[in-house]
Amino acid sequence: MGKLSVVGIGPGGYEDMTIRADRVLTACEVVVGYHVYVDLVRDRYPDKEFLTTPMTRETERCQMALDAARAGKEVAMVCSGDSGIYGMAGLLYELRGEETEPEISVIPGLTAACSGGAILGAPLTHDFAVISLSDRLTAWETIEKRLEAAAAADLSIVLYNPASRGRPDYLRKACGILLRHLPADRPCGVARNIGRTGESGELLTLERLRDYPADMFCTVFIGNAQTRIAAGRLVTPRGYRHG
Repeated sequence: MGKLSVVGIGPGGYEDMTIRADRVLTACEVVVGYHVYVDLVRDRYPDKEFLTTPMTRETERCQMALDAARAGKEVAMVCSGDSGIYGMAGLLYELRGEETEPEISVIPGLTAACSGGAILGAPLTHDFAVISLSDRLTAWETIEKRLEAAAAADLSIVLYNPASRGRPDYLRKACGILLRHLPADRPCGVARNIGRTGESGELLTLERLRDYPADMFCTVFIGNAQTRIAAGRLVTPRGYRHG
């Protein structure tokens, strides 16, 4: 029986991958993943066997990884960002069920909330919520309730999957919900192509964010009541006092 590691590779660049993730990918025999994520590591680990599936084939992808590990191979399932935050770790445990083999090891990675926040400044110094706007696996009614609750609680908010070709107006819809609770001039930011070619960050208000041309390469940040823009950076104080 082999071993299966679920590896968070961070935003995409090698410099943002953990040493532990690199060691696992160097030692493994098989790399499995969504083809876009596999392509991010393929050149650095060219001697591996690569198994990929397109988007929406998550169950098939995880089953391939489990089968390869059961066949005695050392397998790494790669996930963009973190392996547990919107990653494949949970599904792999679900599919393995009550069995204890193959052994599954979860290797954490740098999620977009952290790496995107660093591009914009320090927007997440205090409590925050992360919400995906994709309704492929979560009903929009549930997403709406979560947006309402996070806004009412005055949490800083990070939005993953803000828009796509099939959901071009979802960020606009989300901003409309948030504007029921938050002022139009609430400081916000968008990080795009995090850790990849064309990386950029932009600061704007919640009102302007509603019309922002977001896509799946964007991560969106909405500040809380204390968030401000300082020297071109988005900053949320935690309340530290200088002695």
